[in-house]
Amino acid sequence: MVLIDVDGTLVDSVPDLAFSIDLMMQDLDMPKRGDEKVRHWVGNGLERLVKRALVNAMDGEPENLLFERALTLFRSHYTVNNSTRSRLYAGVRQGLDYMRSSNYRMGCVTNKASEFTHPLLGDLDIADYFEVIICGDDTPKIKPDPLPLLTAAQRMAVKPGQSLMLGDSSNDVKAARAAGFQIICTSYGYNHGEDIRRYGPDAVIDSMTELEKLI
Repeated sequence: MVLIDVDGTLVDSVPDLAFSIDLMMQDLDMPKRGDEKVRHWVGNGLERLVKRALVNAMDGEPENLLFERALTLFRSHYTVNNSTRSRLYAGVRQGLDYMRSSNYRMGCVTNKASEFTHPLLGDLDIADYFEVIICGDDTPKIKPDPLPLLTAAQRMAVKPGQSLMLGDSSNDVKAARAAGFQIICTSYGYNHGEDIRRYGPDAVIDSMTELEKLI
């Protein structure tokens, strides 16, 4: 079984996320944040992304009423702009086709909320590759906790020792190690500006076309 992350692994979703964040900020009469900052902030769920945009930093907590208002605005904008600018990374479809033709069972595990994940995968025409899709609101804990990975393994009746995670961030590496999975990471994803090699994945790839040489 191969479980695959969404943002930064399958899909470059920052253009839509940043566009929606900037619309939210505009509604709040606050400065826009732009693609570069949003690309650095992505990876810990949409609520954390909104908080980072409000405080203009990786860490920190905005005033609660402001956060609740901002989150509502962001959800409204992102619902409309979920897949307008987002695109599959080069090599993704070839990698998925290789794994399917080789009879690897595939699932999707993401910290992204289900209300945005399912439409995005459908609009990009890759939803049918996955037997199971675990989103950020499907389990009580999200990556880097291993629970989403173990939940997918349980639903697909596959042992962790026979499982691989394909992701792009330290969250994916930590979750995979804790779950007993092997882990391959993409070099092009979102990892808060850090080189993913620092976290010691089993392999790092520049394109999913390289999977044919690895598994």
